[in-house]
Amino acid sequence: MSEAPIVVIGGGPAGSCASALLARRGYPVTLLERERFPRDHVGESLLPASIPILDDLGVLGRVRQAGFVVKRGATMVWGVDREPWSWYFSETNASNPHSYQVWRPEFDAILLDNARIAGVEVRERCAATGVVFDDSGTAVAVRCVDETLPARYVVDASGQGGLLSRQLGLRVWDDFFRNLAVYAYYQGGDRLREPDDGNILIESQSDGWIWNIPLRDGWSSVGAVVDSETGQEGIRRLGARGFLEEQIAAAPQTAKMLANARLSSGPEIVRDWSYRCRSLYGPGYILVGDAGCFIDPLFSSGVHLALTSASLAAAAVASSLSDPGMAGPVGQVYQQLYYKEYGHFRELARLFYSSNRTADSYFWEARRLLDDDPSLTPRQSFIQAVAGQPPRGYERAVLSHGLAPAAFGRSVTNIEAERRRRSEHPLQPGDRPQLAEGVVLQRQPVLSDGDFVWGYGLVTDGHPEGLPCSGLVARLLHGLDGKTTVAEGIARLCQGLEPSATRQIEEIALEALQILYVDGAVCTPS
Repeated sequence: MSEAPIVVIGGGPAGSCASALLARRGYPVTLLERERFPRDHVGESLLPASIPILDDLGVLGRVRQAGFVVKRGATMVWGVDREPWSWYFSETNASNPHSYQVWRPEFDAILLDNARIAGVEVRERCAATGVVFDDSGTAVAVRCVDETLPARYVVDASGQGGLLSRQLGLRVWDDFFRNLAVYAYYQGGDRLREPDDGNILIESQSDGWIWNIPLRDGWSSVGAVVDSETGQEGIRRLGARGFLEEQIAAAPQTAKMLANARLSSGPEIVRDWSYRCRSLYGPGYILVGDAGCFIDPLFSSGVHLALTSASLAAAAVASSLSDPGMAGPVGQVYQQLYYKEYGHFRELARLFYSSNRTADSYFWEARRLLDDDPSLTPRQSFIQAVAGQPPRGYERAVLSHGLAPAAFGRSVTNIEAERRRRSEHPLQPGDRPQLAEGVVLQRQPVLSDGDFVWGYGLVTDGHPEGLPCSGLVARLLHGLDGKTTVAEGIARLCQGLEPSATRQIEEIALEALQILYVDGAVCTPS
């Protein structure tokens, strides 16, 4: 009897990516997609952080050849300056200074075809209806309309439909983003002037904000994000098209660009909004992409989160199958990594909403409550929004154009002043460092060359998932007790080594200590 396949539910970017990567590892993979591709889907604006994943999948060449609009950054009408202003990926991302505004039916088909090429059995028009669990609570099969398919592992990439999250009651809605979107596609509208002609335009107005994404062949994706209750009332009053046109008319820059455009498709309504599942994994299953988390589209994070979580999930599934004893810890690390990436975009969007204090309306007043929100302290907000994150190319730019909550601003000032002080007065050989309060060094799975292996992680405010540490650094940190000096700790690390290796080890150890000291993970007793 042949081995049961890994069953992937959903053929969007998350499902196509995860299935292709697992098939490349030699696993039999069956992907179930309820629709026939190409199919319509919103979410056209990509981030540069997705480019390396597309390259690793082997589809970047096809994406470039498709003639999608090149996106160099974003242009916004937001905050204290009501004139359009722009930020560019090249300011912080020299390796990938641009991304693309893609036509999702074609882009998603490219990814799904790539999964086929990798050896995935793709079943289109095959809707999964549920996951079957055995008596131990392990996922063992997927129910479809006409059959039940045994599964060695289940990857739920079912998007906002969230098959497993609904079946298991995992979804928790985000009260801060009580929004609704109405969107449509236009032809013949104007573009921004170069070099912003490929940028997404985001324009705030009294009821919310508008996106205008330039697409290939003169098309534009245009959507209005508003408060859910406001949107539902407006749609009842005017219909979806009338309501969208009313919102566009309230955004002068967007209205001007669409003055000579014609509506070609839509409008469509997206009612389900921001959420996170209480758990993203369990025995024999894992949730990826929108099936696990979905965040407000302000920073175009949808495809990026889908591809990132899918890459991590493929590594987690492969490691769990090759070493069943690692399955639980790997699932926990995967969940922490996805929550961290999701949390970065959530917190930045929340701060950005809170900072737009130029319009007096219910929408913006309801989103100015950051200082009163007990879920995160201002310091935690800063860490999640900016610190400990690879640059996306917009954090500083977008926050500087709004009126950030006072407590957040004070936190930024205090944290950066402390880091500057530590940089200017680094650890000395006679200092006696120790791990800061709440910082923990633990044995855990860490990513190495696309797979999870046992190693060590340093749990800090900025890295709740555990910052991976080399064995050398882990040994050094194990010896930090507030009594042993820097010089003594490094000397102990070098015991028994050849003199030629000692110098290199000393430099690596001292550099690691200094970095952790500046970040606040290591301190000296007061």
